[in-house]
Amino acid sequence: MKKNLRIVSAAAAALLAVAPVAASAVSVNAASSSAVQTATNIGTVLPLTDGSTVNVKPNISLNTSAYEGVKANISVSFSATVDGTTATSNFTPNASTIELWKNEKNKVTQVTYLQQVTSSNAGATYQVKMTQVGLNFGSQNANKKVTLTFPEGDMFKTADTSLAQSHEVKLDQNGTITLPEVVMNVTAKDFANPAVVNWYNTATNAVVSTGNIELFAGSDAGKMNVAQVVSATEKKYHASNYGTKANQESSTISYTNNLKDALKAMNVDVDAQGWFVAPKSFTFNMTAKANNNDASSTLAVTVSVPNGKDMTVPSQSKTVMHNAFFYDKNGKRVGSDKVTRYNSATVAMNTTTINGKAYYEVIENGKATGKFINAANIDGTKRTLKHNAYVYKSSKKRANKVVLKKGTEVVTYGGAYTFKNGKQYYKIGNNTDKTYVKVSNF
Repeated sequence: MKKNLRIVSAAAAALLAVAPVAASAVSVNAASSSAVQTATNIGTVLPLTDGSTVNVKPNISLNTSAYEGVKANISVSFSATVDGTTATSNFTPNASTIELWKNEKNKVTQVTYLQQVTSSNAGATYQVKMTQVGLNFGSQNANKKVTLTFPEGDMFKTADTSLAQSHEVKLDQNGTITLPEVVMNVTAKDFANPAVVNWYNTATNAVVSTGNIELFAGSDAGKMNVAQVVSATEKKYHASNYGTKANQESSTISYTNNLKDALKAMNVDVDAQGWFVAPKSFTFNMTAKANNNDASSTLAVTVSVPNGKDMTVPSQSKTVMHNAFFYDKNGKRVGSDKVTRYNSATVAMNTTTINGKAYYEVIENGKATGKFINAANIDGTKRTLKHNAYVYKSSKKRANKVVLKKGTEVVTYGGAYTFKNGKQYYKIGNNTDKTYVKVSNF
């Protein structure tokens, strides 16, 4: 009989833990149709259809006290979710084994049962090797085929296959599967270390909270490369992580950035080689993380490009004559926000045709937003009267004594309003006056 073990030591969390080196998402592909969303999972959870992805989150901790029956000083678990059922790895006493191997000097050396892994090992990379690892998805998933895909660098094997990142497996009549071997890469973390990450100006060694650099675009169509921007930033600024003993508990730092995403948000395309047409100014984030305790800090860097392209979109202010919702580039409504009638909106100089209708793109701070307003709510729609028509201010009262003659072209704004009498009216007149004409007259 198997005993389920989910070992996440509180002491380990306080002293020394191990986290995955690569992205900590293992995916499970299942031939099913329901959607899954689990807060403990990492990454995007897609509907469970053929070829879709459900995430599995490894949860691996490392402590300094030995665990009986395990060959190294570790506790380990990971979980997977299929069709709303989460299975946590379980081990069989006297059958399952867990080994710890340390990566050093281009070789992998086993950490023996008697060896201690302490805070001095923080930042070191390890491999956790597990055998006879069970996953129980419940009888509701009996005989289901799923594809387990681990993070890059992590592997497992089945009874019929060798170690690989991904395999299709079939759950048994109880919805369970036993993996003969699982190998996961981890990095030791000393979460008790109070050290924090700070950014410094390399020239002055002063701590900084924001950064700025100046670069010139190339003569080739004003292009710049992502690598060029990152390199210039890392030359001017660096991050360090120090503990209580200044300059003695430094940790190696890993850098990441959101430069491509920041450019995409400005509608700047970046090609596969990292080249883009440089705008005159853009801002992105550089994040530094200490490998020994995961402390991190983000530096907002503004890049000035004197010969860059002016990305400001020409715009104009228009009065919205009818409540206007926002739409995306495909003509689908975006959220519930709207511009109420008689208020102004900053929009592009010309309309964009979407699904045969004219829309104005909304401009904010000189940038196109990808949100659109139906032009009929601003410029109105020309309609020809089929009957003589009065102009009303309410369902019972006329706005004036004017009679609009049959055949007259009238501009109406937005969709029809339904008055208290149950009849529909269009707003006419480019003003805030209560002037409406019955829809039936057009």
